Amino acid sequence: MTSPAAAPAPSSTLSSTPWSAPGLRITDHVLEVPLDHGAAAGPSAPHLSLFARELAAPGGEDRPFLLYLQGGPGFEAPRSDGPSSPPWLARALRDFRVIMLDQRGTGRSTPVGLDSALPEGAIPGASTLREATPAQQADYLALFRADSIVADAELLRVALGAETWTVLGQSFGGFTTLRYLSVASRSVAAAMFTGGLPVLGPRIDEAYALTWDGMIARSERHWSRFPGDRERMRALVDLARSGDLSTADGAPVGTERLRRLGHLLGASGGQEKLHHLLELDPRSPAFRADLAGALPFSGRNPIYAVLHESCWADGGATRWAAQRTMPDAVREDPTLLAGEHMHREAIAEDPQLAPWAEAAELLAAREWPALYDPAALAEATCPVAAAVYYDDAYVPRELSLETASHLRDPRLWITSEFEHNGLRASGEGVLDHLLGLVTGERRG
Repeated sequence: MTSPAAAPAPSSTLSSTPWSAPGLRITDHVLEVPLDHGAAAGPSAPHLSLFARELAAPGGEDRPFLLYLQGGPGFEAPRSDGPSSPPWLARALRDFRVIMLDQRGTGRSTPVGLDSALPEGAIPGASTLREATPAQQADYLALFRADSIVADAELLRVALGAETWTVLGQSFGGFTTLRYLSVASRSVAAAMFTGGLPVLGPRIDEAYALTWDGMIARSERHWSRFPGDRERMRALVDLARSGDLSTADGAPVGTERLRRLGHLLGASGGQEKLHHLLELDPRSPAFRADLAGALPFSGRNPIYAVLHESCWADGGATRWAAQRTMPDAVREDPTLLAGEHMHREAIAEDPQLAPWAEAAELLAAREWPALYDPAALAEATCPVAAAVYYDDAYVPRELSLETASHLRDPRLWITSEFEHNGLRASGEGVLDHLLGLVTGERRG
């Protein structure tokens, strides 16, 4: 059964600060939430600070709420400097007040970092994660998956006085939205997914096998379009193998970390971005600076690297699924690129991520509880719409459609017009289409 719409009362008073920007009425909200929602509550229990920014159009301050769940995991919500930033915001503001939630561990919520202050009492004897043992680090990070994010969101919803809200999930935000429908669907007025319907059950290997096949095809398409780029990539591999490839700060880049430049190919304009990078002199300051910016995993957002596979886990252990399912053809040819495929080596080769390596090993071996409940998904009565990108580099179409079949009345839009970043790249287009589906104004 789905949980009732009412959530437990927030453990602290919501602190709200209004301000404005051109074309926007903004309120910053801060709420203290339990570090571990499954532990005994109380004022002495460790708490995190949860930050959310409410955006409204002038005159739209009383519109219903739309909760935006950012992709990742491990990234804060977008920052806005006006009603068209991000590009889909203007469409959302015509119908809603938008809640940009900094998911726990990100942005202005209590951050995850080696030297960030831990909540009081979170880890006995440690004030930061750097002072903690790898086992303590892993146990702490295990509290930053979608189940905890949804529990946080429920406390925030109640604190805001909203009986229900509409939820929009991009990529990992869609994974979190599916968790929402599994445990608290009565709190959801409507749910919208963009590139984010995860596979159900402990089947992460199937997901990664499909994404590897997709990246092989994307790599070959890029080399066919820009034939000279393949030789440039081979030259970079030679530099990486000899220890002569580095970013602008001098950090070495090994072959597995370099391979992850392929993640650029999963978004619109990605081929052009990769080509522009590869045509630079690899010893030039421009290349070395741009290389650092183009690599997908970094110390800025450690959750993205260290918990990436764990956030797929609907039960079972991940055991470095991307590494285990890498095809032999990819192992043998470093010009066959990777996307969001995390390997041990990709962490060990990055000086900013290497301190997390032992915790990452423990998380890869961890037996995770299930995130999703197929029976509850079938019972959820709120309208559900999903943009399923036909050739999604990160969330395979085949598995997305299978998951959608567990929902009561999924309104699916299967499109090859956009890549995984369609919500941003389309301007107002993808969101407008999804809103038409949930209201019944548009079919398919």
